[in-house]
Amino acid sequence: MERREILRLSAVAGAAGALTLGRVSFADAAPADGRPGGGPGERTLRVTGHLPTGAPDFVYLPVEVPRGVREIAVSYTYDRPAVPEGTAGNACDIGIFDERGTALGGAGFRGWSGGARTEFFLRADDATPGYLPGPVNAGTWHIALGPYTVAPQGLSYEVTVTLRYGPRGHTPPPVHPPERARGRGRAWYRGDSHLHSVHSDGGRTPAEIAALARAAGLDFLTTTEHNTTSSHRAWEGLWGDDLLILTGEEITTRNGHVVAMGTDPGVFLDWRYRARDNAFGRYARAVRRAGGLVIPAHPHATCIGCNWKFGLNDADAVEVWNGPYTPDDEVTLAEWDNTLVAHAQGRADWLPAVGHSDAHRDPDVVGLPQTVVLADDLSRRALLDGIRAGRVWIAESAKVELAFSVTGAHGEHAGIGERLDVPGASEVTARLKVTGAPGCTASFVTDQGRLHSAPLPPSGDGTLSWRTTPDNAAYLRAEVRHPATTPGLPGPMAAMTNPIFLGRRC
Repeated sequence: MERREILRLSAVAGAAGALTLGRVSFADAAPADGRPGGGPGERTLRVTGHLPTGAPDFVYLPVEVPRGVREIAVSYTYDRPAVPEGTAGNACDIGIFDERGTALGGAGFRGWSGGARTEFFLRADDATPGYLPGPVNAGTWHIALGPYTVAPQGLSYEVTVTLRYGPRGHTPPPVHPPERARGRGRAWYRGDSHLHSVHSDGGRTPAEIAALARAAGLDFLTTTEHNTTSSHRAWEGLWGDDLLILTGEEITTRNGHVVAMGTDPGVFLDWRYRARDNAFGRYARAVRRAGGLVIPAHPHATCIGCNWKFGLNDADAVEVWNGPYTPDDEVTLAEWDNTLVAHAQGRADWLPAVGHSDAHRDPDVVGLPQTVVLADDLSRRALLDGIRAGRVWIAESAKVELAFSVTGAHGEHAGIGERLDVPGASEVTARLKVTGAPGCTASFVTDQGRLHSAPLPPSGDGTLSWRTTPDNAAYLRAEVRHPATTPGLPGPMAAMTNPIFLGRRC
């Protein structure tokens, strides 16, 4: 008969950060017959506790794991009392760290499911999506609770830990996607680099996402689960000459989310800090050491903890369009546009704009929007180089095509992300060619705002030209928009480009 031990632990309020509770101890070793605690080769403990409003961001429950364990399984529940309108209720995340500890950026991370699951397991040969398979070594493991929001009444929780004994089994070596696909040489490649599967809070399998990416006309995608790398090994057999799969992570902090795009497979990037900890620069450098780009996601999203509070000094690009175009994207776009003059005047670098679907489940559309990158080939390095250089435009679907350039009076030419180096009074001609955008209006946007617009023909295929000078426009970028749907705001975006800078750099 299964035996349960019930421990009641309570935590006091603490500053933002972490709190470690009292240790939970199983028997030091399994009995010789391998049947500890009365069950057939397993032992279970249940821990209950209460967290008050103002609890730390992370609460660690240490669990002493003896030798001979092949699998650890965890489940949890917490209460959801009624709260007044406008007051956050209880929401609690969960994950686990092994005997190597909970140090920030350390090797002990073994998985995170946030609030997407109520139970998980891991062992040498398998694990719940979101968690990393591997041996269950003896030592002090830590179950991590993340009280995301706590009701005025506090949050009461119950954690059940089960250890199963027996031979450890073998951990198969991970099979990660290749860094290059066949491609078309130097060309414009379409991709979606903010996607979620069952390995975090998404509802789709990697196979379903790969099929949807191909149907959307994408050349590449990036797997970016919330705070875990478990999906990096889950795409075997899904890549091909027609689809490159990059690995990454959506680093989901309490002060905003950031896409780590194209990082080395298996590299874990920590999220347990806030803007006031002045730690983001260190973790942004860790993303780059892993070969990836730092891309703040949905900076003005309205969900709790989603607004970007870390500033843009450590970013490589910014996600100005997240999923179907909404007013919070319009705010992000305006904020990004306001930064371009400093670069036009030679006072600062600039951040390229990108767009991603952030698709989780039906009816979310993979590839709405998609980032179109001019790259030397279809490879991780070439794509990231293209984004870093700003050779990027964004489309709502593969049906939309555009070409945008500016030429000078003597044949000088610049494309997206480049500078047309001509005197300030020189006349230049901007030309935008669009196909696949019926009912839309095309525009040129400068540092003064939207200065020239025209409706596209009913077919959605047309060309817009405009003459100006660098003295009149520090930069030019192009937008293609649907008719307005929200009073006081321009219409939803169908496509947009990064800028072409005009004039000689100061």
